[in-house]
Amino acid sequence: MSQPVYSSSDLLQNPGVFAAAQPPIRLSVFGNPVAHSRSPGMHNAALQAAGIEAQYVRIQVEPADANQAFKALPGAGFIGTNVTIPFKAEALAACDRVDEPARLMGSVNTVVVEGEQLIGFNTDGPGLVRAIREEFYTDLRDLRVLLLGAGGGAGRGIAVQCALEGCERLVLVNRTLEKARELETLLRPHFSSDRLVGPAERLQVIPWEENALRTQLAQTDIIINATSLGMKRSDPPLLPQSLLTPNLLVYDTVYATGKSRLVEDAEAVGARAANGLSMLLHQGALSFEIWFNQKAPLEAMRAALRPSAA
Repeated sequence: MSQPVYSSSDLLQNPGVFAAAQPPIRLSVFGNPVAHSRSPGMHNAALQAAGIEAQYVRIQVEPADANQAFKALPGAGFIGTNVTIPFKAEALAACDRVDEPARLMGSVNTVVVEGEQLIGFNTDGPGLVRAIREEFYTDLRDLRVLLLGAGGGAGRGIAVQCALEGCERLVLVNRTLEKARELETLLRPHFSSDRLVGPAERLQVIPWEENALRTQLAQTDIIINATSLGMKRSDPPLLPQSLLTPNLLVYDTVYATGKSRLVEDAEAVGARAANGLSMLLHQGALSFEIWFNQKAPLEAMRAALRPSAA
């Protein structure tokens, strides 16, 4: 039986329903839409493996309820919540304190309840670091990164993480150049050293055009897609396949059922590629560690994310 999806109305008007559940509902993911989220399966497997008497559910939050919904968490007995689209910025605003990476990213994906206060974190970037290490046996800090979709949202979070890691080079690609240039200004202090050997700038913004991309890919180790394109099979290709070469690494944060077009195209030319399921796993494990101050049962969480468990 599929797990029910709760609503922000439940949280605001009938908060006792969460504590009355068996086991009590003490964790959630806020989103809209949220029925597709695979986080409950992963986190409930972790709670069971760790022997923690609690459960994790989806809560469909209406935009008008967002701030009140966050503020209702302490009274409903929650330990915390994850946050997905479109409420990560609202989570930042609702928190009493946030850590520095979340402030720079402009978004929160993990909220901890401490008494009556909400403390915000963002585990997306650190989760990506762990995912890239697992998928490609290398560290983000050692790579020249070309980031597709660097205007905000997930792209901003990944760009900030690249800066905090001190990656060798970061090229921001976005259809709206002004948004990418705003991000470039924020990150410029992190790329002021002369670490990279050669004439190329360590931080650069380029338009989403084939010629500009072709020039940059000659100086790129990994392409990261931070857009939502690829979730649907009808989505247009992010890059012409002719731009992809076997020496590239490709990480697509999309984790729709099956392989995305970008992953398929990369593998077709012999490049190593992976989708965002490993990022989901590791950002979830980091959330667990923040909530419970103990190591996450990673293999139980991984097993819950396999297609057969979905």
